[in-house]
Amino acid sequence: MIQRTLVLLKPDTVRRGLIGEILGRYEAKGLTLVAMDLRAIDEAQADAHYAEHVERDFYPPLRAFVTSGPLVAMVLEGDEAIEVVRAVNGATDGRVAAPGSVRGDLSLSNRENLVHGSDSVQSAAREIDLWFPDLT
Repeated sequence: MIQRTLVLLKPDTVRRGLIGEILGRYEAKGLTLVAMDLRAIDEAQADAHYAEHVERDFYPPLRAFVTSGPLVAMVLEGDEAIEVVRAVNGATDGRVAAPGSVRGDLSLSNRENLVHGSDSVQSAAREIDLWFPDLT
């Protein structure tokens, strides 16, 4: 089934100059880039994106991190795009993510873990509408 998903290349990706390498991994899997924007976000945008986590103990440092510099927001499309992106990204904690995944190859952190990908069809729809309202 053809799906769309939101991907964020977080501030550590931008700082480390890994945008092209990570985008290339998605393209190599056959996903199509639908929209892409380099932007800085404020706390309100971070809170809207991570709404389900705002009250959790781990959230304040996450908010500080995602608002610490520019990030790249993008929409990718393809067959089972949500699960494909999650597989390419690897486990959330880069210290235990499988080799060959973005996080397994390029991250040593649970928080500064380079990428975000929508985790469900419902999340993808909500997140795409939040980041790219012109696409919905």
